[in-house]
Amino acid sequence: MRANADQVPGPFSGLSVKLIATIIFVILAVEVVLYLPSVSNYRANWVDNKLAVAAVAVRVLDIVPDAMDLPDGLADRLLRSAMAEAVVYRRDGQSQLIERSGTDMPMAVITADQRDRSPIILMSGALDTLFFGSDRTMRIVGTVPGGEGNTIEVLVSEKPLRAGMLIYSRNIFFLSLIVAAMTALVIFIFLNRAVIGPIQRLIANMMAFRKAPENATLIIRTSRRRDEIGIAERELAAMEADLFAMLRQRRHLADLGLAVAKINHDLRNTLTSAQLLSDQVATLDDPKVQRLAPRLVQTLDKAIGFAQSVLDYGRQSATPPRPQPVDLRALVEEAAFDAGLAGHPDIAYANNVPDAVTLKVDPDQLARIFVNLIKNAREALEASGIRTSPPQIRIELEDRGEEGIVIAIIDNGPGLPPRARDNLFIAFEGSARAGGTGLGLAIARELTEAHGGKLLFTPVEQGTRFDICLPRAARAL
Repeated sequence: MRANADQVPGPFSGLSVKLIATIIFVILAVEVVLYLPSVSNYRANWVDNKLAVAAVAVRVLDIVPDAMDLPDGLADRLLRSAMAEAVVYRRDGQSQLIERSGTDMPMAVITADQRDRSPIILMSGALDTLFFGSDRTMRIVGTVPGGEGNTIEVLVSEKPLRAGMLIYSRNIFFLSLIVAAMTALVIFIFLNRAVIGPIQRLIANMMAFRKAPENATLIIRTSRRRDEIGIAERELAAMEADLFAMLRQRRHLADLGLAVAKINHDLRNTLTSAQLLSDQVATLDDPKVQRLAPRLVQTLDKAIGFAQSVLDYGRQSATPPRPQPVDLRALVEEAAFDAGLAGHPDIAYANNVPDAVTLKVDPDQLARIFVNLIKNAREALEASGIRTSPPQIRIELEDRGEEGIVIAIIDNGPGLPPRARDNLFIAFEGSARAGGTGLGLAIARELTEAHGGKLLFTPVEQGTRFDICLPRAARAL
């Protein structure tokens, strides 16, 4: 099944067959609509011809008032030329009959009144003759030309009429079939060159490029067409070129990332060893060492933190969440402790999440979101020199019903600088402090979106506010 699905349909399969069948069906349907008036007109002409021939016999009656005075055999010859069994002429309230010798009374008679020539009557009469006119006698009623109020009735067999209509219908059917086939062939040849062929070319290119997207020679060559097919070719070529460049870039980034991860791991081990040595150096009594040691320790701590954040970003950003019921207030307390906020000597901390609030989330990932946001707020207040009085970080919970729930981390610090606002949630660019990586916000955003929510920056008059918006489904019942 897979092999057949990967094959491009041939010129007489798939869309081509559907196109030809549709064209033939539509043309035949149109021919059917046109056939009914056409066959009705054929029947009306045939009947009118019988009336015209019968009118010749009527003129003889005008000359010879008594039909008994007609020459021998003349009436039979007149009726035989009209293929009629009898003719009745009604004028001035009187009726005169001319009939062929040896004529028997017909058993089944159908009337065709040519004085009513509405399309519905003509078409219904034609259909009645086609389906039921084999052994019946038709009584044709019409007017005599030049005689007002004079009518003429002709009795004829309906069998010759039905035979002629069947031959006519057969000819119309084969002619319609030939016209439909020729039209379908011409339209198919045109559409196959203008539409189906280019579409098959696009399909074949997409299938080939899907199997080897790293092969730049498979990028489709565009034509000079300015219609929808030309636009599709150009858009497909641009998409394949972008995809080729992106895949090549990702491959290079993957190789580079692997090398950086190895270097970063070794660098972190080296920095850890250097940190241990710096701790030992800090215990020396030399005044110069005592003055430079804290700065050395702080620098090493920053370098180790940077290396660790890079490793964490590459290791955990793609881990899917594993939701389970979590006590939100307790989780916030743990995150505040891990972020170095709980028990801070200079920054006030307020956990305003109500008790007994349970969310169905991944506790490790949500805790990591809290730690990153709370740590950023703490570092922003510390970097400002604790000039805000009193410096404070608080966590609020807002239930918005069907819209979901919002957990807000708010501080009253100096706020985000313009550069940080322009590059929020962008790794290595969205840091609000010198030497920062910006990975905290990027990681927090990815983890929030993995839970089906959003991480939003909400401007406030003083300080910074980030809202963790989680869907209603995250609220455990």
